Amino acid sequence: MGIKSLTKTIKTVSPESITHENLYKLSGKRVAVDASLIIYQQLFNTPNGKLFKNSKGMVTNHITGVFYKIMNYISLNIELIFVFDGKPPDNKSACIQERKEKSLKAKELSEKATTEEEKQKYNKASIRVTKEMIDNVKQLLSLLGISYIQPDGEGEAYASELCRIGYVDYVLTEDMDVMAYGCPKMIRRCIDSSIKRKDIISVISYDKLISDIDLEHTSFIDFCILCGCDYCPIIPKVGPVTALKLIRKYGTIEDILKSTNYNVPENYVEMFQKAKENFLLFRDKVTVETIPIHTSEASVEGIESFLINDIEMNEKRVRNALKKFHNKYK
Repeated sequence: MGIKSLTKTIKTVSPESITHENLYKLSGKRVAVDASLIIYQQLFNTPNGKLFKNSKGMVTNHITGVFYKIMNYISLNIELIFVFDGKPPDNKSACIQERKEKSLKAKELSEKATTEEEKQKYNKASIRVTKEMIDNVKQLLSLLGISYIQPDGEGEAYASELCRIGYVDYVLTEDMDVMAYGCPKMIRRCIDSSIKRKDIISVISYDKLISDIDLEHTSFIDFCILCGCDYCPIIPKVGPVTALKLIRKYGTIEDILKSTNYNVPENYVEMFQKAKENFLLFRDKVTVETIPIHTSEASVEGIESFLINDIEMNEKRVRNALKKFHNKYK
């Protein structure tokens, strides 16, 4: 879920940290992509919620969606590096279990649905990213010559550190966790509803945000955890506005609890500190020499065969999408 209400908070306390830019301005830049989130995004952002399958019954929305997104970025001379999730931290198990239960509930509702519209709605809600889906995306990337990384830990955490050490210029994601990881520049879909153009993105600057919110990085992490994250339960009656006031006044979670009478969950301080460790997992531990990056040579013939024969995408659309990139692949 990312950090609860963080986008709203940023709009309030640091509106100038958000800029809306045309994607072409990123030409020549290197962008780390939060792979798992982008795959989910392509699965869910479909016309009328419809899931497309090939003749073997394999869902293909994620492949087609990722392919066209890559083509869009490549056409603007933007280098992409996909970063996949490794093993999740132990204290995320409750969040993962909750998501599984929601998926199973949606599947049950789909089986009971009386209309096609309802069935599609619940089918979509029941979808979870599988190893097969991830492997298919990795195959797509390898055939396109797009590099990828699978670190031992959360993908968005590693991507954020790649940006912090200057290996990439931006991180592309919708997950606001990257701000808690200290990602200098985050790219997401345009968050200004008055802007309708699809080529406009929103960029959030960590340095401007941290200056405006007037917190040190470790205090900002505390604030984010208090707002609500995947690793720690929230304190009842503490929303983002109250969380910011508390952190500014008391500085640490220990001092907040000593000076207030909030009804906190059992073992909350321990869970809070473990969550904080998660947000510092890769900080100052990644070097360019140790990045476990997978590289490959692009193959026009290979990608055509994969998309047209295996995924069963429209041949004309695939060839048209690839046509302008042949010189790059050569």
